[in-house]
Amino acid sequence: MEQYYLGIDIGGTKCAVILGDGNQRIIEKQGLKTDRSISAAAMIGNIIDAAEIVLQNHPDKPVLSTGISCGGPLNSRTGMILSPPNLPGWDEVPVVRFVKERLGCDVFLQNDANACALAEWKFGAGKGSENMIFLTFGTGMGAGLILNGRLYAGKQDMAGEIGHVRMENNGPEGFGKAGSFEGFCSGGGIAQLAVARGRELISQGKTVPYCPNPEILEKISAKDVALWARKGESEALAVYRKSGEYLGRGLSILIDLLNPEKIIIGSIFSRDRNLLYPAAIEVIQKESLKFSLDACEILPAGLGDEIGDIASLAVALNGLESEKDFL
Repeated sequence: MEQYYLGIDIGGTKCAVILGDGNQRIIEKQGLKTDRSISAAAMIGNIIDAAEIVLQNHPDKPVLSTGISCGGPLNSRTGMILSPPNLPGWDEVPVVRFVKERLGCDVFLQNDANACALAEWKFGAGKGSENMIFLTFGTGMGAGLILNGRLYAGKQDMAGEIGHVRMENNGPEGFGKAGSFEGFCSGGGIAQLAVARGRELISQGKTVPYCPNPEILEKISAKDVALWARKGESEALAVYRKSGEYLGRGLSILIDLLNPEKIIIGSIFSRDRNLLYPAAIEVIQKESLKFSLDACEILPAGLGDEIGDIASLAVALNGLESEKDFL
């Protein structure tokens, strides 16, 4: 008998409700904008309204559980969203209780990095592994950890905050800390590296090849720089190489500390692996223990643009499986 699950993806600008099956095939998806002008409870009410419409559209597909993916910090055990920086005013929101009261099924909550780790582990590039790390490498840098065949979230769901680790005393800012791993390895961090290099070139009386109009240098994005780097422009390539070097430093720490079978990296790395990986692996080969490195594959995320949708469904499935382990 086919089994069905509901996924809810809560983001700072948009949310989604997804109905899927046990193989994470997406049956229906409803998207809606995150309305910051209303309370968290009201916005969650809107999300549940959308969920009820999806379920009404498929009366022959009753769901076993619902999974919620949301930026942290949160408490997966109590089902509380605590105070995500991308959702101002969402402080101590009992989202699991709200959803469970209206939908009447088991509901599980995980932060977005953990949710993506579950998705890649169960259905993507990490399938079949027992020890795996997923890195977001998008707007921010965070990790989801699968250790000994289980999601590891830590005492307060704060495990995997690798983006907060300081790599240098100074440098691009990420996670509120200059010189952090996120500062060097995120969309915003790459943009900061590009701006810093552009300022150097301008101070030397030179043009900035990847930003011909210096008036918009401060607004440049990682995507803008990548477009030039893909064309082979040397300064843009150097920006990505620097990010790749720090990616290598961060991965070396993870390889030596956790001895994973696979490290899977999403978003920017998935799109521009060829711009980042050569510098990263050069550093990793110098820094990591040989036996640990030999046992580890470094791969782009396998689920592509659907990872956010599948992540929330994976939370629903994993929640039920984890409950069964304790029966």
